[in-house]
Amino acid sequence: MECIVLDKRLDYDGSQISSLWAYNLADVQADSIIAFRGACDVRTEHMIDLEDKKQGDIIVSTDMLHFIIEHFDSADLKLVYARQRLFTSIVREVLSGRHSGITRNGDDLFIGTKKLTISIASTSAVSQKIHFGINVVHDYYGSLEDIGISGEGVATVLREIAEAYVREFDDIEKDLRKSRPLDVIR
Repeated sequence: MECIVLDKRLDYDGSQISSLWAYNLADVQADSIIAFRGACDVRTEHMIDLEDKKQGDIIVSTDMLHFIIEHFDSADLKLVYARQRLFTSIVREVLSGRHSGITRNGDDLFIGTKKLTISIASTSAVSQKIHFGINVVHDYYGSLEDIGISGEGVATVLREIAEAYVREFDDIEKDLRKSRPLDVIR
């Protein structure tokens, strides 16, 4: 799995959830996680969550950490939602090392009652995609600033989360290659 942490800011508008975005951005032809910082303004035509779309929700933030994950081994929607939950748990683990009051409900993280993150998962004919965003600053929702993460700490958290996900999948790949099938008797 390839991990790319962009040095430049890049705004997220929802189009990045499309298949092969990492290939178009950086010639990545493998499972990948692309991490970057930028604003968020998801246009209605790019909304994947039909409930958000029906309710006319607005997904906007002036400053977020973004993670775009793509896996090519399956187009199974249940599997990508499981991977999304795994990623959410990894983010919680990383952030909980810095602040003890972070809770998880499904694919969302909270500081008290303030929602800290946004996330969506879906599939295409060729891959599974996940977008996960964490507010860096926000007036209404929870943010990294609220838990004392600012300045260079933001870039450190961005990289730490992305690398933790890659390590998790590297470990899973190793486990796949050492486990014998149950139907083999030896």
